Amino acid sequence: MNGTALTTPELVRCVRAATLAPSLHNSQPWRFRLAFQAIEVYADRDRQLEVLDPDGRELLISVGAAIFTLRLALRRSGRIPELAMLPDADRPDLVAVVRPGRPAEPSAAVLDLADAIARRHTNRQPFRPEVVPADVIEELQEAARHEGAALAIAGAASRTIIASLGREAERRLRAQDGYYAEMNRWTRPMARRRDGIPAAAFGPWDALERMPMRDFGIVHPQRQRRAEEFENYPTIAVLSTSGDEPADWVRAGQALQRVLLSATSRHLATTPISQPVEIPSIREVLADRRSGRFAQLVIRLGYGPPAPVTPRRPISEVLQQNTT
Repeated sequence: MNGTALTTPELVRCVRAATLAPSLHNSQPWRFRLAFQAIEVYADRDRQLEVLDPDGRELLISVGAAIFTLRLALRRSGRIPELAMLPDADRPDLVAVVRPGRPAEPSAAVLDLADAIARRHTNRQPFRPEVVPADVIEELQEAARHEGAALAIAGAASRTIIASLGREAERRLRAQDGYYAEMNRWTRPMARRRDGIPAAAFGPWDALERMPMRDFGIVHPQRQRRAEEFENYPTIAVLSTSGDEPADWVRAGQALQRVLLSATSRHLATTPISQPVEIPSIREVLADRRSGRFAQLVIRLGYGPPAPVTPRRPISEVLQQNTT
């Protein structure tokens, strides 16, 4: 492994991988800029969901997921990534600067995780009634810890409470002004659309209304709502951080993506569920006050059918190259 600089095509390839990260309603709220051997990562505030995410917390979680994916792509390219988070107070939309550091051969574990980038998709289908093994759960929890977050698996009682909170959050969200218009913005079919959630990825409605799955079909009455029974005993996890500032949200996003990719590499299906943390009073209930932790996202885990691919914007729309 030599110490020469990565070429521009190699850096662009890493940025392209980063754009495969998950984001709220597939809004893809990120921009990148190449500056010599540095990749600057920006929050794109024009893509913030004002109703669901008025403070930009979920936007920064999405950007954090892209940052982790960028780090992993650089690691697969044989470099130890160097990360500076929120490096410039005068440029609040500059979330991070990532540089390819010293050369290092990627391990088999890194390659396995990187291979999952293109295979990870949010799965809104019912999962099979199979238990996620304890060693896999431990691996996912370690993935969260590695990025400075915690992943708590809900027991039977907590699972019931979280599902109930999710349903109540969905009810309150629907009562907010602009909720339906915002959902329509990100689900409306348009020719050559490269963002948002296509109809194929909506998923069915839970026939027994136990699982707090977002019902994208409510803004498209012309589409027949398909109802199916979801799993009786879902594996539900709460991702949390010790703080609740912008840096913590970015950290949560990096932990989220590491968990999702680790799960994908273990052939698990995943569904980030955000409704319970989009209503402040309900999010407060999910917080672990004893340990001073803040809930950032709920994740559903299990074994399910393949999930459809969601579109991504072309690299030309998200990347500015300035290597002179």
